[in-house]
Amino acid sequence: MTLVPGSALPQSNHARLLRRLAADPLAAAALGTLVMLAAGAVFASVLAPYDPLRIEMTRVMQPPSAAHWFGTDGQGRDIFSRVLFGLRLTGLMGFCAIAIGGALGTAAGMLAAFYPRLDGLIMRLMDVLLSFPAILFGLAIAAIIGAGTLSVIIALAISTIPLTARIARGAALTVIAQDYIAAGRVIGLTDTGLLVRYILPNCLSTIVVFLTLRLGQAILLAASLGFLGLGTQPPTPELGTMAAQGINFFFFAPHVAIIPSLVIFALVLATNVLGDFLRDILDPRLRG
Repeated sequence: MTLVPGSALPQSNHARLLRRLAADPLAAAALGTLVMLAAGAVFASVLAPYDPLRIEMTRVMQPPSAAHWFGTDGQGRDIFSRVLFGLRLTGLMGFCAIAIGGALGTAAGMLAAFYPRLDGLIMRLMDVLLSFPAILFGLAIAAIIGAGTLSVIIALAISTIPLTARIARGAALTVIAQDYIAAGRVIGLTDTGLLVRYILPNCLSTIVVFLTLRLGQAILLAASLGFLGLGTQPPTPELGTMAAQGINFFFFAPHVAIIPSLVIFALVLATNVLGDFLRDILDPRLRG
């Protein structure tokens, strides 16, 4: 029987992960919530009972009922259907921003750690980016290319780059100090080989944990930019925009604003709880 090198370790990690998940009801509930919300977003076109853009002026601001589980908004549109599609868009903006910003930030941090000559230049650039909040990036980008989904993704990706770069640089410096990196240099491994085969894999768990925690913040910022009118424009359903539109009816139809806000709250909370759980599992300093 042929053994694949390193195959036992992932199996051990998976078993430990499942055991810890079973022993942590809060993390299990967070994972279940995320799975449910993700399924609702992915299968929105199948699960939505109504067209999210269809206006029914005879059903304006109806409270939750058997016909409309979450009620209707100021134009008679079904809120449950709009929440499903809004969840898809808000989550997609956050995920895309984290994927793009995380990849660029990881590359910048790795290069800064590996090449001391570039360290000062790269990290000072990251400091400059850190001095600008994501909301300000959103305002600037919306002024240049117009408000919309692309503006939100670019703003959140830019704001994610410097934070990820700092995390990646710190993790990479620890790995580079190990003896096996020096041994790799001695036997003639290229810089690319060292970075891709040894340094990045050993930093990946730290970066993934950080990006998981950052995902909740990105989703909240995406909804905030939508609430301010800088994100996806009506009538396209997006959770932040839906909450903003519901403010006008808050005193006599509070469900219009409260329901999308609660969905945002559940999504961000579940993401943060799961990120904390993954940190406890993957960070060797926190392992029991």
